[in-house]
Amino acid sequence: MSLETISLGDLTASFVDNAEHGVHRAGYNGIASLRHRTSTRNLFVDKYAGLNLEHIFSGVGEDNREVFFEPRYAPMELKRISDDTVELYQPPTPTFHLVSWTRFQVVAPHYIDMTFTCRATQHSFHYGYIGLFWASYINAPLDKSMYFRGGLEGQESSWQQLVTHRHNDESTVRHKDDNFRLQWEEDSRDTLYKNLSPLRYHLPFFYGNFEDLTWAVMFDRHDIIRLTHSPSGGGLNAERQTTNPAWDFQFIIPGYDVATDYSFRVRAFLQPRITRQRMMEEYEAWREMLQAH
Repeated sequence: MSLETISLGDLTASFVDNAEHGVHRAGYNGIASLRHRTSTRNLFVDKYAGLNLEHIFSGVGEDNREVFFEPRYAPMELKRISDDTVELYQPPTPTFHLVSWTRFQVVAPHYIDMTFTCRATQHSFHYGYIGLFWASYINAPLDKSMYFRGGLEGQESSWQQLVTHRHNDESTVRHKDDNFRLQWEEDSRDTLYKNLSPLRYHLPFFYGNFEDLTWAVMFDRHDIIRLTHSPSGGGLNAERQTTNPAWDFQFIIPGYDVATDYSFRVRAFLQPRITRQRMMEEYEAWREMLQAH
């Protein structure tokens, strides 16, 4: 088991591979613990993780947990790159033969930058697309909602609230221009990615409220990013007598090529509760920074 902890600015983040470590269960990777200096507890459920690569999917074989949850079972390696950066590497996986690199950098005062890159080493995706899914299991927040800019199809952009009533029920929000239709085997298991919300997002970010903090996840692109919610994906918090929601996202690669790298970037932050105007300013500032580079 590898665990690397970085304390920088207002954040202390512990990064893990998918092996067991203390209360952290085997099978979960990414950020095992994230705390702001003003917070009283981990943002994520202690035994699970956040920004956790959960699924590689192709629409087939999903009744086999070792296929549908392949990132949990295939070996991973975590290494420290520098004082503020770690990298999670997963060699070609047994079923999908997908290799991936996830680099996390903690940026003062309260940001985490993530760059994900993957490469198919064989033609192992039956319907010609690669599906990837990240889960963040949030630690019993009072408000289980994900907030974003968007609306129903054809509507003007406004603030939207995604809080599904049950798992696998209108769970996934696509971008307003995303009309790619995923295929899957008939009579296969129900999943979050197959259940589409009538809502569409217009700008590639979402945020949620935790204690007196805002957790936000912003993306450098929108064309193949999908947002996903579960009200109970992280199970029950017995002490607080409420469920742990999952604030998730997907990366879809239609018409992939073998031996070609595909990537996207994320900037996430955890900071004292901000206004929606400030959320927009954070997003615009990051966009300008990306364009400048």
